Amino acid sequence: MPSPTPHARYTLGEFLRLEEFANVKHEFLGGQIYALAGGTPEHGAIAMRVGASLVDQLRGRRCSVYSSDVRVRVVATGLETYPDLSVVCGEERRDAEDRNALTNPVVLVEVLSPSSAEYDRGEKLDHYKRIPELREVVLVSPEASLVEVWRRRGDEWSSEALSEGDTVELCSIECQLDVGDVSYDPLAP
Repeated sequence: MPSPTPHARYTLGEFLRLEEFANVKHEFLGGQIYALAGGTPEHGAIAMRVGASLVDQLRGRRCSVYSSDVRVRVVATGLETYPDLSVVCGEERRDAEDRNALTNPVVLVEVLSPSSAEYDRGEKLDHYKRIPELREVVLVSPEASLVEVWRRRGDEWSSEALSEGDTVELCSIECQLDVGDVSYDPLAP
């Protein structure tokens, strides 16, 4: 299948056919397809550390941790995207139109990069907040050794910034993350 043409409008079905055979990942929103940049070794290592910690803490519970290979669909806005990590507790729900996209994560994790930080903290976060089951969004900023946690309490969202030496409390899944452990860069001198 050819690469998407800039400014062309696509249906969800066309996007799904493209993703099925694409060698790069894309986001889909409002008929537009956007190529996602590849990750760095540091980005991948941080996502794996967070994922490994969550998998270990959630062992024996009815929660699953998914890597960035799994799409999430924000039904309310139509965004199809690949968070770095997704956590679903209880029965996983898939989108009616895209059987490979989850619709009910309770926790989403994004490892920020200089090229994505503004989008991840702004527009993308606004989309995520429209997922009814979502309780927490974790934004890991490797350059600053900073973790931002967005929490839903009722209909309101609030944020907390944590730095090295702090512990992130993920109340919705009763897990903890040490900021120093998840932001540590093993490739640094």
